[in-house]
Amino acid sequence: MNRSENKTYGTFVSSSEVRFERLLPGPIETVWEYLTDSEKRGIWLAKGNMELKVGGKVELNFLHSSLSDEKTYPDRFKAMENGISGSETITAIDAPRLLSFTWHPDSEVRFELEEKGEDVLLTIRHYKLNDEFGKLMVSTGWHTHLDILVSKLYQESVPKFWQTFSKHEEEYTKLISKPSKV
Repeated sequence: MNRSENKTYGTFVSSSEVRFERLLPGPIETVWEYLTDSEKRGIWLAKGNMELKVGGKVELNFLHSSLSDEKTYPDRFKAMENGISGSETITAIDAPRLLSFTWHPDSEVRFELEEKGEDVLLTIRHYKLNDEFGKLMVSTGWHTHLDILVSKLYQESVPKFWQTFSKHEEEYTKLISKPSKV
């Protein structure tokens, strides 16, 4: 994988799992901090404390308006305008290479980091996705959040969250509807 592939769509590896890969600038410890440190994770995903041990709690406080300069929410997401929060549980950890935790309501996300020279390959696997709408929202959301992470780490301009989300949602709707892709 090279840096130009950082915009590729997630791969549905089964009917209940989507996988993303992104090549990020290293070192691995820096990328690990963007997964585990509340402030750094908050600039691309969600702030919140994380107890770095199996069984540890993960707070996710999403405030999408803080991720880009776009402050207007689509009508269907207005309820999220002042933020939404969740509490998850770490199911596996091997710093700085592996982090896995539950994801509301009953799925799980796994982050794997692998050194590739001076870069780091981030692989995200989100599994136990049981319905089409869940697959659509998870895939679209991860892709949009990863676009922001890549932009931040490469010090590029940050895409507008909801504009990017809408674009990706259209593509994932097509991908999910293709039987050979799921």
